Amino acid sequence: MRALVVKDVGASPVVADFAEPDPGPDEIVVEMLAAGVHPIVRMIAAGRHYGSHAELPFVPGVDGIGRLPDGTVAYVGFARAPWGTLCERTVIPAGWSIPLPAGADPVVVAATMNPLAAVWMALVHRAALKSGERLLVLGATGASGRLAVQLAAGMGAGEVVAVGRNPAVLEQLGAAPGVTAVSLSDTDRLAGVLGEQGVDVVLDYLWGPPAETVIGLLTRTGLTHHATGTRWVQVGEMAGSRMTLDATPLRSSGLTLLGSGAGSVDPRVVAGAIPELLGMVASGSVAAELRAVPLADAGTAWDLEDPRRLVVTF
Repeated sequence: MRALVVKDVGASPVVADFAEPDPGPDEIVVEMLAAGVHPIVRMIAAGRHYGSHAELPFVPGVDGIGRLPDGTVAYVGFARAPWGTLCERTVIPAGWSIPLPAGADPVVVAATMNPLAAVWMALVHRAALKSGERLLVLGATGASGRLAVQLAAGMGAGEVVAVGRNPAVLEQLGAAPGVTAVSLSDTDRLAGVLGEQGVDVVLDYLWGPPAETVIGLLTRTGLTHHATGTRWVQVGEMAGSRMTLDATPLRSSGLTLLGSGAGSVDPRVVAGAIPELLGMVASGSVAAELRAVPLADAGTAWDLEDPRRLVVTF
């Protein structure tokens, strides 16, 4: 079969022949229809993620839409290595598939479910966002960040501070009620927006130097103030995997650092939420901006810079 294959760590995947999946007990073979190239997929392919595979070659991809042996079109994941989901056929645990709601577009679902589930995990289970709280989305102009801004009000946020680099996207985000959009490069304005109030929750898709900047702006001086505390939820590292963290913000601002990703929330809890999240996508209330390409063009598309979520179709 044909697949997008990682042959060398650090090199872009290529479209090539790959062995047919060999199902074991309690596994099924799924015919893939569409799969998203999410940041986690790129990091695994590059060997930069804690879920990266040790053996080469392998097929990347963590989720997607496939046709089950009985003909059902379903959202699928947890493919067994070396098969991911960016291939014509893959192998998954027999119980890990959720049928798509009627009318759902498989390509839109493939683009949206992973970042949507990430936002849900981060805000509901890690940050425990409360109604009316103030949320800052760091990296708001990326595909995942834009989804987070869209969903925040429905998840209870009273105000969203959207921080990013893309001016056109910031303008779009700032036009929505309850959203204040700020350029990451405009630290004076960001400091003014944060003010003494600060924020209750930060959803961080960037890490690296941008995180250092925002944490610095949350730092308070003096000995008489009382910080209510900020829950900082680390979700991505698009700006780098490391930063320098001074001790002062941890003491002066009541900052609490949390991580959200595979391993931080019980997979059974996430699986239980998938039907509801699928319903949101099927209703059209949320969707990631995407660009879809056939498998034959996936190798070239992998290397193109584009803020939209890449989806490979089969």
